[in-house]
Amino acid sequence: MKTVIKILNAMLLLLALIAVISSASADKQTYIVHLDRTKITNTYNSLGNSKPWHQAVLDSVVDVSSQEEHEATPPALIYSYETVFFGFAATLSAKQLESLKKIDGFVSAIPDKMVSLHTTRSPQFLGLRGSKGLWHSSAGLHSDVIIGVVDTGIWPEHVSFQDHGMPPVPAKWKGNCEKGTKFSPSNCNRKLIGARSFYRGYLAHGGKINETEDYLSARDSNGHGTHTASTAAGNLVENANLFRLANGSAAGMRYTSRIAVYKVCWPRCTSVDILAAMVQAIEDGVDVLSISIVFDEAEPYYQDFLSIASFFAFASGIFVSFSAGNSGPGEYTVVNTAPWIMTVAASTIDRSFPTTVKLGNGQTFEGSSFYTGKATKQLPIVYGKTAGSEGAEFCFAGTLNPKLVKGKIVICEQGHTIPAEKGEQVKLAGGAAMLIMSPQGEDLHTGVNVLPDALLGALASEAVRKYVNSTKTPMASISFKGTTYGNRAPKVAMFSSRGPNLVGPDVIKPDVTAPGVDILAAWPAGTSPSRLKNDKRRVLLNIISGTSMSCPHVSGIAALLKSKHRNWSPAAIKSALMTTAYTIDNKGKPIADLAFYGSATPFAFGSGHVDPVKASNPGLIYDITPENYIYYLCSLNYDDSQISLFLEGFRCPKKATMQPGDLNYPSFAVNFSHKTQNITVTYTRTVENVGIPKSSYKVSVKEPKGVSVIVEPKSLNFKKLGQKLSYKVSFTGLIRKKTVPSSSFGSLVWVSGNYRVRSPIAVTWY
Repeated sequence: MKTVIKILNAMLLLLALIAVISSASADKQTYIVHLDRTKITNTYNSLGNSKPWHQAVLDSVVDVSSQEEHEATPPALIYSYETVFFGFAATLSAKQLESLKKIDGFVSAIPDKMVSLHTTRSPQFLGLRGSKGLWHSSAGLHSDVIIGVVDTGIWPEHVSFQDHGMPPVPAKWKGNCEKGTKFSPSNCNRKLIGARSFYRGYLAHGGKINETEDYLSARDSNGHGTHTASTAAGNLVENANLFRLANGSAAGMRYTSRIAVYKVCWPRCTSVDILAAMVQAIEDGVDVLSISIVFDEAEPYYQDFLSIASFFAFASGIFVSFSAGNSGPGEYTVVNTAPWIMTVAASTIDRSFPTTVKLGNGQTFEGSSFYTGKATKQLPIVYGKTAGSEGAEFCFAGTLNPKLVKGKIVICEQGHTIPAEKGEQVKLAGGAAMLIMSPQGEDLHTGVNVLPDALLGALASEAVRKYVNSTKTPMASISFKGTTYGNRAPKVAMFSSRGPNLVGPDVIKPDVTAPGVDILAAWPAGTSPSRLKNDKRRVLLNIISGTSMSCPHVSGIAALLKSKHRNWSPAAIKSALMTTAYTIDNKGKPIADLAFYGSATPFAFGSGHVDPVKASNPGLIYDITPENYIYYLCSLNYDDSQISLFLEGFRCPKKATMQPGDLNYPSFAVNFSHKTQNITVTYTRTVENVGIPKSSYKVSVKEPKGVSVIVEPKSLNFKKLGQKLSYKVSFTGLIRKKTVPSSSFGSLVWVSGNYRVRSPIAVTWY
């Protein structure tokens, strides 16, 4: 009996110990810690400490916390940062974090976060091809521009990344090709000049990497990274297509650029790993950073280490392009909004993949599909309860009843799961085809599926539901029309995240829109086009959609502009892209918004749709220096510790030198209180002549409703290239006798001959 009691006591003690350890483990979290470089290095050097400074700091945290209360596990260092900013990423308990905050030199600790990932025709649509295209006129440009792609990795053997005819790797390059699972330095060449992977943050976050499904290296198993890399800088690929759709020659926007890949997503990504990758890319010597990754919501810049790292990239002369997010069409959904970042929305090109859905009552509707087989016969339709149990309307796994579904067309509502997963469930249940219903908007971007399918817009979806509910024997057929060109475009995608800018309301975001719907680009040989495990098909190229696709378009165009204008700053390139963007589509109408059945606004597309040809010769540019941005942050009332994240040792002047609206940005965001009337705000801008040496520009203003706009002076007369002239714009919120919308829009354009230097105006009443 005593033996049994001893065993029970031992077991209880063990369980208690496990509970303590589990509690301590659960209490731990990964933080990005910023420290004062001078204080930390002076302190630990004066002690003659032979350990690395970051280890000495963590050891001191252990010493302090152990004196207060026993910690089951010590802090775990993940990354150390010394160049871009000074600090480290580590896993800490709450008590260890409190101990760390007591160290002289501590500045801030921000919790790590999980973030999400968000062509043949697009070069022609953008005007890059043809005898007058920018590719033709840029044939002799340098090919030493390096685009860094932070994403899911790359499939290095793809034809898009071959290096035939390319000169040696630029001497400035300091990066390398890391060895890993099914990836060796020999996989790199004169095109793909760098490849690294970052996963410590993901593992510290509790993530697991299954090496039977993914690669512990820069090799891509997802497809997203391969697609974005080739969109930005992939080689010319002849006879490109997907299932004989979208035939043509595929190429990246700056197809002679070099590519450096930084894999950070497995498939989820952590800010700790992305930060480490961005720091490494800056050190390696990239010229452009393309990052198609988003937080769920915008954060203040001092809490967003991707914004902080992007600032250091900007200060190093690197153009940084981020996707705007796929959380549209609601207001305030745009992310990656720091003003030194190019934030890119997504829109359509003039290519589509139409289907015709014919109902039993004779009604026909146009949809979209990548299916290329024969048309279906007139088949019975099942939907919701007629297809299975609760959840069948979304075609969730296990909800479709084979007895009800077999041989029929199944209606599946959009949402919760991707269309390919819905299609797989329909196919497993014996369904013959699928109709995907949209709850809002007329956005017909689609994806590869495993059976005949058609995506319908909201109006058609509502008509089909009405028909199905009106008869006991609903019927339909689907026919597939292949690829069509010359459609009205661009149109802003419904999914594209919208402004206003929640973090910095004095800056319009997104900045521009670019092709991001149904984009054809490179795909890994080991991944199916639907990404389903049971799909055994393999393709050379795939068609996918998202602001993740529009972002690398702009990254590649920025590389093209950098090739032509070697002395332009990142802000100058950004200005050129914004002030030459267009707002009228290929049919002569205002760019449409697929979510709201009307014209898009600057909160959907920023300055408009990018035009690479015009951007190469913009006439005037709005330049911004890193110092300008620091004073802008001061105008946002950032304190010294927050400013130190961007520039160590800087103190904001006691008297403000500028207001937020004075940032020399190529657009105008004006904010008025609902309670104020006849209030005037005046902003200053400075433009630099990069067009014709002796030139005169006159201003043309389209006033937003409810606002008076006065520009002084009304003309700018330049005598030489590089000359800078300033002007002031006064915005007055008028007395409103009638209720006006919460936002109204206009534009300010400087005109000289063929030059039209356009800035959008967005006025918001709050």
